[in-house]
Amino acid sequence: MKRDIKGIMAMVATALCWSLGGLFIKLVDWHPVTIAGARSLVAALFILAVVRRPKLNFSKNQIIAAVAYSFTMLLFVYANKHTTSANAILLQYGAPVYVMLLSGIMLGERPLPEQVGALVAIVIGMGLFFADSLSLGHLAGDIAAVLSGMTFAIHILFMRRQKAGSPIESLLLGHGMTAVVALFISLFLPAPVMNAKSIAAIFGLGIVQIGFAAVFFSFAIVRISAIQSSLIAIIEPALNPVWVFLAIGEKPTGRAVLGGVIIVAAVAVSSVFSVSREARVSGKEAAA
Repeated sequence: MKRDIKGIMAMVATALCWSLGGLFIKLVDWHPVTIAGARSLVAALFILAVVRRPKLNFSKNQIIAAVAYSFTMLLFVYANKHTTSANAILLQYGAPVYVMLLSGIMLGERPLPEQVGALVAIVIGMGLFFADSLSLGHLAGDIAAVLSGMTFAIHILFMRRQKAGSPIESLLLGHGMTAVVALFISLFLPAPVMNAKSIAAIFGLGIVQIGFAAVFFSFAIVRISAIQSSLIAIIEPALNPVWVFLAIGEKPTGRAVLGGVIIVAAVAVSSVFSVSREARVSGKEAAA
């Protein structure tokens, strides 16, 4: 049970770090591809400093998790450029559905009733959260967002398959790949305007939003199921506007607030039920 609680708390910390992205990105007036490349470069260097001696065995699981993560970030950048941010986030967070469908086959982890219930509530909450921002007519961007959700699901599943090892190396490789690809593309884009605010925000993105998140996520994914991890990750978009509101006063709509409350409540209730279930199972096994 303690293992589950630690994993859940680490995944919540991961989502908290991820949710700071919107705030930091608003401080950087660069092309999204350049932001992604610079962020991943800083993140890769931070993860390398934390790990010090990475265990790069280049196993199938390590490579697929890394490549899927790199594709997720690049596709999401493309989606944000070619559709609305709301569409991109909503469609990317189809990931828990794909994880739920595949985790039984790939990991032997079947969804629990409370997790299925949480997913239904989350879908309702996401619909409310983005009701005022969704739009039609951005097919290329929407397709990229859907694909980023699929690659994110693959990343989570193959990170979980490394639960007996050290999954953080997949994140190191993924950010390295993203940095190389995105910064190469940036050579053909307008040069970024360098100032103290932009540079500080890039370091904030690389170290806090991505670097610390990588450490927490690697800790969480070996302790809780892929399904639980993907469900908790959904509190990220619900928290994103909170930081923006606190920092610059950009107020979310009433429906967005209601949707965010439903998302967070669904994740919390699901997590409590899962921990209670694990405690009962452990108690029965100890008594036997």
